[in-house]
Amino acid sequence: MQWVLGAILCGVAGLLLLLLSSSLRARAGLPHGEVIYSDTADWRRCEKTLFSARCALAGRPDYVVLERKGYVPIEVKPGRVFAQPQWSDVLQLAAYCCLVEDEYGRRPPHGYLKYRDRLFRIAYDRRLEKALLTVIEQMRGDLHAPDVAASHNEPQRCMHCGYRAACDQRLA
Repeated sequence: MQWVLGAILCGVAGLLLLLLSSSLRARAGLPHGEVIYSDTADWRRCEKTLFSARCALAGRPDYVVLERKGYVPIEVKPGRVFAQPQWSDVLQLAAYCCLVEDEYGRRPPHGYLKYRDRLFRIAYDRRLEKALLTVIEQMRGDLHAPDVAASHNEPQRCMHCGYRAACDQRLA
């Protein structure tokens, strides 16, 4: 009799967890799928950094969901409102697709980019992967260049830059 009560309690606890995860998913504006990885405060904190030896990258997507077609990264930009995805955000999502592929052993068919009021589904095709690898190669080349012109078109971005303390060209 006790095992029956235990089984019922486990079932109720599982149902509550499912409802809670559905509520959090809806509030975050995420697509359907089981959230298996999260690096945001809305869900449990996931400290594991994903790594790709192939792309020589490390990072933490905001979410990874398991859909029917595989593992899919989601990048959330709650402060952004754009009619179309920004190229820099698409490349960041592509980097997360690369990380997810190497971490889970299966290429994501797409990723999601969530702005404040829109959710974009971005195909992770060979063309996007090639663009990502080209940008990574250019960035790595810039690391060793003696003089690389910094982009100082965005004062807000400049103020939050990780190299601000060492930069002699900062705007603010």
